[in-house]
Amino acid sequence: MVNNSNKSIYLIPVMLCFFCMGFVDLVGIASNYVKEDLGLTDSVANVFPSLVFFWFLIFSVPTGMLMNKIGRKNTVLLSLIVTVVSLLIPLFGNSFAIMLVAFSLLGIGNALMQTSINPLAMLIIGDKNLASTLTFGQFVKAIASFLAPYLAMWGATQVIPSFGYDWRVLFMVYFIVGVLASALLWATPIQEDIQEGKSSSFMDCLRLLGKPIVLLSFLAIMCHVGIDVGTNTTAPKLLMERVGMTLNEAAFATSLYFIFRTIGALTGSFFLRVMKTRWFFIVSVVLMAASMALMFGGDTKFELYLAIALVGYGNSNVFSMAFSEALLSVPEKQNEVSGLMIMGLFGGTVFPLIMGFCSDAMGQAGAVAVMAVGVVYLFTFINKIKH
Repeated sequence: MVNNSNKSIYLIPVMLCFFCMGFVDLVGIASNYVKEDLGLTDSVANVFPSLVFFWFLIFSVPTGMLMNKIGRKNTVLLSLIVTVVSLLIPLFGNSFAIMLVAFSLLGIGNALMQTSINPLAMLIIGDKNLASTLTFGQFVKAIASFLAPYLAMWGATQVIPSFGYDWRVLFMVYFIVGVLASALLWATPIQEDIQEGKSSSFMDCLRLLGKPIVLLSFLAIMCHVGIDVGTNTTAPKLLMERVGMTLNEAAFATSLYFIFRTIGALTGSFFLRVMKTRWFFIVSVVLMAASMALMFGGDTKFELYLAIALVGYGNSNVFSMAFSEALLSVPEKQNEVSGLMIMGLFGGTVFPLIMGFCSDAMGQAGAVAVMAVGVVYLFTFINKIKH
């Protein structure tokens, strides 16, 4: 545990790591540009976000076990190294194979980071106000998320003679930030107890899913990230399909989503300090339900923008609330529970794949219907929130 007087200082590099964690959300707008560059269908283009989040299924639980051996800080540093490499690769080209490799490494690095960064933050801040601290981290993460479409649009519409990377200039910008975050965290002294010889096995971690609150929180996070990635990729397509926008014009929809996710995370860090988590969760899910209705039937720019704003705000705090609920329910197995919860981000693979096939068959309304199923589940999760 960190001394109280040093908490704010040590949280600075950790919050910069949360910013780097937001790099994963560039996959939404990037997949749309790759689709246009390579002439892909929705179902093929959605392989990219699905591939990114596939690695959460493979690496999350082992990362929880790895933290027991090398510590939380070292695990975050490892995640930053993998992330930085993933951002470097697209600067050498934008072929299908290059993007597959880059997005795979981005997913692996993000799986390592999301599993280890929350327990590292808890090591610094303690149990008190955990949900609000994690929500503030999500606010910082959301800043990187909503900047990505702007950087891509800037690169796609401006002549950059020095680089010539078109929309891929966003990879260069985030590469530089990733290197800075790695150096700053490496230089920050954070003491933690690493208990040798007491690491849980893979099956020990999976058995924790036998605890109802852990399993249900896992499913809630699957739905949260499925809706998150789904909106990220579908919002521009809705505007292109129903309003007739070009991709560069519709790319603002992704930024709008993350702007309201950012506002939601910032205000949520306050609301979760002054009101019960359960009540704030109810408000969040109701907003998401209203958004699904507007996305399904809306055919004007105003209706679709309102829908995107509502789901952005509503979905901004679901992860933090579900994650903290699970973490606080099994305090003696925090690293293992963290790995399981981050494995729930595999929902970012499941949802886009199904949405891609449904949108090819039925238009974007089919993709919205898939996200609506996730919202229905979140309604059932309300009664499980106790903290």
